[in-house]
Amino acid sequence: MQSHKINIVIVDDHPIVIEGLKIMLSDKPFFHISKIFTNGGEVIQFIKSNEVDIILLDISLPDISGIQLCEEIKKISPNTSVIMFSNRSERSIIMQCIQNGASGYLLKNVSLEELMKCFHGALSGNIVFCNETKNIISKPSPQELATTPRLTKREKQILQFLAKGKTSNEIADELFLSPLTVDTHRKNLLQKFGAKNSAELVHIAVQQNMILE
Repeated sequence: MQSHKINIVIVDDHPIVIEGLKIMLSDKPFFHISKIFTNGGEVIQFIKSNEVDIILLDISLPDISGIQLCEEIKKISPNTSVIMFSNRSERSIIMQCIQNGASGYLLKNVSLEELMKCFHGALSGNIVFCNETKNIISKPSPQELATTPRLTKREKQILQFLAKGKTSNEIADELFLSPLTVDTHRKNLLQKFGAKNSAELVHIAVQQNMILE
């Protein structure tokens, strides 16, 4: 049905995954694996001078996060469909990939039937997921469902400092407050976010996009 072969690039540093994909696609004449990379830097150079229809991209690479690489690829080649291919099943990671321009997210236990369906969907301009990924994204985490707490200006300031790993004494020096006052604000923040400690507090705040970059 296709008038030309679909050029696929695989970016993954696990040999068994690469070999498995080769076998899965070996009897699909319209899909051609044009190149395989084990790191992100080489991919960027390749797509600058080669037309690629689909990039099957792992998240965990030796030199760069696949999430970041996806964004870079889309800047250089916006028409290329980047499909994330990973064992990571956290909803927040899946959504971050889509926000960075990914055309889909597949788990590595995907069947050949699902893989083909997702390839065709992505080439048609759709955002694609395997069945297991669909189940994951349909169930928001408790943090995502929670109402964003209302913070005072001072609490917002202290939250940003906590995210940078600052101690109460260091925050007190920065804001010209007493350490006791900072501790009081910190306890209020823990209560508002329902967190047990500062690390959990920062994690929840990041999930709710309340930490500034």
